[in-house]
Amino acid sequence: MVSHSTYQTKQFMQMLDYMKSTEANHVTAMDIRKHFQESGVKLSTATIYRHLDRMLKEGLLARYTIDGSQGYCYEFLGEKHIHHHTPCFHCKCEHCGILIHLTCKEIEALSGHLSQTHHFALDPARTVFYGLCNRCSSGTASSFSDNRCHHD
Repeated sequence: MVSHSTYQTKQFMQMLDYMKSTEANHVTAMDIRKHFQESGVKLSTATIYRHLDRMLKEGLLARYTIDGSQGYCYEFLGEKHIHHHTPCFHCKCEHCGILIHLTCKEIEALSGHLSQTHHFALDPARTVFYGLCNRCSSGTASSFSDNRCHHD
């Protein structure tokens, strides 16, 4: 929920609208910057990060670390998910770079097993399984190859 006690700038609302339009997808700060540049809206990188931090604090976004060399990916959760978001694991295609949400009872069971039996807690926001997506493994890879965060 957007805080009513904090001043809502035009830039914040534009960015919030953009993040809503990306719901169920991952975007990076550079994706956001590119979108606004192409739209003719002046939004500095510092302002983008400031608004992302605010949205994170308000529970509107989830932030994921996928690769150590790659920055964070952000996912808009929406106001309905603020208190009910279940962290998910991710699969990343080593060929095209697509990032896929993985919400799976078997992986949750593995996480529980690791916790109970091996006293190790997985961090879903940082757990990534690497391999090939269906398109790449079947030889019909898309032309996408820039390793940005995406959702199938």
